[in-house]
Amino acid sequence: MRRPVLGADQPMPDAVDRVVGTIRFAVDHAVPGMLHGRLVSSQSPHARIVSVDATEALAVPGVRAVVTGADIARDPRVPHPLFGVSRPDQPPLATDKVRYVGEPVALVVAETERAARAAAVLVDVEYEDLPYVTDPAEALRPGAPVLHDQWPDNACGDWRLQRGDVDAVFRQAEHVVEHVYHSPAASQVPLEPFVAVAEWDDAGSLEVWSSTQWPSAVQRVLAHMFDRPLDQVRVHAPPLGGGYGAKGQVKIEPMVACAALLVGQPVRLELDRVEVFHVVCKHEATMRLRTAVDGEGRLLARDIDLLYNAGAYGITDPGAAGNALVRANGPYRVPAVRIRSRAAYTSTVPSGSYRGAMTNQVSFAYESQLDEIAALLGKDPYELRRLNLLVDGDTYATGETMHDVHFIELVDEVASVIDWHAPPEPPPSATTVRGKGLAVILKSTPTPSRTECRVELHADGSVVVFTSSVEMGQGAFATIAQLAAHHLDVDLSRVSVVGPDTARTPFDTMTAGSRTTFSNDHALHEAAAHLREHLDGLARELLGWSGPTQHGDGCVSTSDEGPVPYELLLAKAGVDVVDVTGVFQSVGGEGMKDPSDVHGHTSVHWHQGAVAVEVEVDLETGKVEVLRCHGASWAGRVVNPARVRQQNDGCMIMGIGTALYEDLQVVDGQVVNPNMSDYMIPSVLDVPQALTSRALVSDDPAAELHGVGEMTIPATAPAIANAVFRATAVRVRDLPLTAERVLSAVRGREPQEGA
Repeated sequence: MRRPVLGADQPMPDAVDRVVGTIRFAVDHAVPGMLHGRLVSSQSPHARIVSVDATEALAVPGVRAVVTGADIARDPRVPHPLFGVSRPDQPPLATDKVRYVGEPVALVVAETERAARAAAVLVDVEYEDLPYVTDPAEALRPGAPVLHDQWPDNACGDWRLQRGDVDAVFRQAEHVVEHVYHSPAASQVPLEPFVAVAEWDDAGSLEVWSSTQWPSAVQRVLAHMFDRPLDQVRVHAPPLGGGYGAKGQVKIEPMVACAALLVGQPVRLELDRVEVFHVVCKHEATMRLRTAVDGEGRLLARDIDLLYNAGAYGITDPGAAGNALVRANGPYRVPAVRIRSRAAYTSTVPSGSYRGAMTNQVSFAYESQLDEIAALLGKDPYELRRLNLLVDGDTYATGETMHDVHFIELVDEVASVIDWHAPPEPPPSATTVRGKGLAVILKSTPTPSRTECRVELHADGSVVVFTSSVEMGQGAFATIAQLAAHHLDVDLSRVSVVGPDTARTPFDTMTAGSRTTFSNDHALHEAAAHLREHLDGLARELLGWSGPTQHGDGCVSTSDEGPVPYELLLAKAGVDVVDVTGVFQSVGGEGMKDPSDVHGHTSVHWHQGAVAVEVEVDLETGKVEVLRCHGASWAGRVVNPARVRQQNDGCMIMGIGTALYEDLQVVDGQVVNPNMSDYMIPSVLDVPQALTSRALVSDDPAAELHGVGEMTIPATAPAIANAVFRATAVRVRDLPLTAERVLSAVRGREPQEGA
């Protein structure tokens, strides 16, 4: 009897290739006759393009063309030059004006990268500067500079929710607290940069290789842009060198495809690190929370106002503002809730998906405020959470009934491991203090969404799974192989996975939102059922079986006959391969049909996580050091324990960066730290020695699988902020908690600008 394939620490199939460097990423792809691109980017935050003079650039040996937005706009082969998954508002290259510093204005195409780079600095762009706005609150005020004529109020999403008589509860409440919290823009910093190769054939079909998390979106957007049927646009998504949301939606593919069309040869574009910082960032957010509580600390009502900075283009907005809205109340039972969530265009780097998208910001606000309420009432923050956390059968802010929620279990887990009720160890000096903090979060998952898996059973008994889920280091292919082996009941060594190629692999909505394991599990379950049905038909036809069949260990049998290996059955049938497809289509999501009145079902299920930390704060410098950190996520069932731990641990390390270091700073409309010298992310020295995590699971072997790719990152920053608060008795409501900002708070003065 084979050991169960689920719940086992199976290695990554490409582990050796990753270690020795033989795995092929998009950055490694090349095609014959390929030309190389180099960007010319805007140095103005908002300006009209008067002219683009490429005379000197075109004189550089090897330069074939300098493509501009105007070239694309007037080419009849590009009938729909604006693109965008959520809102088509972005040109491949700036056409009439630029809207932020770093926006691509022209693409130099040359025979070598060196020639393209040398020519790019010779392109002379003349601008007529326009007024600009970088603050989202100012952008929404009457008379603010307008970025897009189609949206003269700079609005890029406005969502509202109300449940209960909020104002009446506030009038009668024993306590009302109100605070404003701020989360800055941040960069996803994937190790592999954005890269794409585009090639057109003589029949007018387009083939693209891209470092994308979302090949179906790239295919759909390009097909619309060039008015081509989907089957004439082929998108490959090789393994990625990291994504973290940065490579979701559509990024550089349109400009590369347009350039290849205009020059008549394949074109490759790889961005440098500074350019990567200017493609997309995490949403800056300002969050005002007003909360009513009774004398025991029960949450009675909330009035929440969220304002997100969309940047110059709505990469994920306006929909992302709606996702923020449904998560803004947190995992708490609150009878009366009013929430408004908006996003505004500004002349800054476009905002988009970031691991834990839209949840990192709101969880910092609601978890920080809960500790502030606990301090006001003299309550233990852990006990206050247990009093208010949602349980099965409770009604959430959206009006939907909650099921399969485990927030109390999660907060109990992290509090226990961090020894919550024990005082911290004495600090090493009189100028340092220590404190503990915790946080618990909920996150919705994309709803509705669709995943298809195609499964081939070959005559030698091997199984090939075709999927458009993207492998970006998280172990998607390894997980899918384990799920396939489990549902088909075959040996894992017989299963291989073919990754995204829209001409060969079936549709998948996206690799984002921690949905890959969950959705592929359902799709493969259906595919396995179809395969067994087909094999049963062969057995009846070829072997004369008539009774019920059983399947296991790659064989089919009855109570009287067999077992017959699948490969023998296919050999008898003279069949080389049996091909089946399984589909998962989530239902629900109708609660978000009306942005002005969000209510009802909004998520197929809810992701759940918690983190507890112990920190040490140097009162002389303000430096915060995380000494201990433990995270927990609800997994339902676990496919591979090692990868779950790695996801949880990676989330917390990334969350430490959000909490203490990361801030994409804009001064006079320009990002001033678009490099790895000035933009700080955690190094190995910043990882606490006591970094642990656990996935909580169900006793039910048929329990639903929950993704864990983002469950501990949103809880890490508020847990650290709460620990600093308990250590120092001062509250810092702006991220990151830099040494300067903490020291300013400890000394009782306002932080310096940009601290």
